[in-house]
Amino acid sequence: MHSQSEPRTLAAVKAPISQEALDQLFREARTHSAWLPETVPVELLRKAYELACLGPTSANGSPARFVFLTTPGAKALLKPVLAPGNVDKTMAAPVTVIIAWDTEFHEHLPKLFPHADLRSYFAGNKPLIEENAFRNSSLQAAYFILAARALGLDCGPMSGFDADKLNAAFFPTASGRSISSATWAMETQTSSTHVIHG
Repeated sequence: MHSQSEPRTLAAVKAPISQEALDQLFREARTHSAWLPETVPVELLRKAYELACLGPTSANGSPARFVFLTTPGAKALLKPVLAPGNVDKTMAAPVTVIIAWDTEFHEHLPKLFPHADLRSYFAGNKPLIEENAFRNSSLQAAYFILAARALGLDCGPMSGFDADKLNAAFFPTASGRSISSATWAMETQTSSTHVIHG
């Protein structure tokens, strides 16, 4: 065992992941827009979500909020907010995930970052809240993609939806604001994801 005062080489601290894992996460990963008509297990989606939540954000703020749409009725609410070119591929996906950001994320900072009073730093400062919430929830959306790929899912980032209409449909009285949405489905032998970033 090393004492904290002893210098350690990088190799002694962390071992790099395999080349196969790097291929799966980055080099061989592609944007997907075609899906098989198969369901994605809820437990697999839960694992991806739980992994994504472990990714670092500023002051551990974690402003992203995830909404999983798995039924035809839920997806029907999404359809009118999509750009025409995104409708068919999104509706064909067995699961859609909306990733939003919470305008009141700072209310949770006393628990998530108890080392300092950062809640008061954000309270009442709307531009600062929105800047940090957007930036860090975008990071969390990226963590979600990587978590999904790590679990054998494919991802397809895209833009193209009406954020105001989406907020009205899914967050009519809540503080969540949409930044991106993701569609999950099956392709070949793996699940596939479609991420919309607005």
